[in-house]
Amino acid sequence: MGRADARWMGRLALACLAAALIVGCGGEESGSGGERFHVGLVFDVGGLGDKSFNDSAHRGLLRAERELGISSEYFEPAHPSDREAALRLLAQGDTELIIGVGFLFTDDIKAVAKDFPDKGFVCVDYSWSEGDAVPANLVGLKFREEEGSFLVGALAALVSETGVIGFVGGMDIPLIHKFEAGYRAGGQHVNGQLRVLVNYAGVTGEAFANPSKGKELALAQYEQGADIIFHAAGSTGLGVFEAARKKGKLAIGVDADQSAEAPELIVTSMVKNVDVAVFEEIRRVVSGQFEGGIRVLGLREGAVGYVRNEENARWLTPERVRQLDRIQAEIVAGNIPVPTE
Repeated sequence: MGRADARWMGRLALACLAAALIVGCGGEESGSGGERFHVGLVFDVGGLGDKSFNDSAHRGLLRAERELGISSEYFEPAHPSDREAALRLLAQGDTELIIGVGFLFTDDIKAVAKDFPDKGFVCVDYSWSEGDAVPANLVGLKFREEEGSFLVGALAALVSETGVIGFVGGMDIPLIHKFEAGYRAGGQHVNGQLRVLVNYAGVTGEAFANPSKGKELALAQYEQGADIIFHAAGSTGLGVFEAARKKGKLAIGVDADQSAEAPELIVTSMVKNVDVAVFEEIRRVVSGQFEGGIRVLGLREGAVGYVRNEENARWLTPERVRQLDRIQAEIVAGNIPVPTE
């Protein structure tokens, strides 16, 4: 049976098992399921191809296929209710590690992990508060997004010619507030007179999958004087880049290197190394080192940062890089407190 046939059969079997609850699912396998450690991944809003958060998680999964010899499959939920159904489907099958990509999975993955204590679970951007109990078979990954955002905010202040920069967030929630807070603080650390324009695309998960809204908000900010806009909005951010292209203004990407989305106009991207985190959790399980609990990753762990390459060398001059390096060192040392709100 070829790769395509195996994938099709896998989809059919899962669809029947789910009684058609899962819509828009996808799969990808390497090798025969029974012979290799099997990992399942369920994507966040926006799905595969968002050129950001989900794609980064997918790269980590593919790296695990290549380097660890696992087999894998994935789902792209079409509706919010599909998240829990997809997690349960995977847990009922031969999947040994199940990964939910995004904070929206928190309640669902916690419930499913309790029901399947013999399976391992990972939630990227797990929503956790001090004192909350985490099942022993669940790893909640949290990132200090505010630290990476502080650095790109500082860079935006160094590059801006108008003294006005913008931020476009996806869903108006504490997680995205961390990006905003770090970005604002970083910019004003460099320029105390800096103005920061802020807009959010909505209050539901769909706010991460609305490029038209992203474009509308970005155009309004450019009209108000912003010459650089940072987005933390999933595929909604693709609309920010469209606005940048239309206005010939600058933008900053998020989660992955997004320079290709608006060539010549992307100052940098604040990277959250979801791919590395996903790979490392798979590696832990495969090597028998799985341990449930909360992992918090930031600048110190190399989990967040910013993109520096030939394409953005005009903005990331040696002097600016040295300045950002000094700021980063001070953050890691605890000498610069970075706000989350």
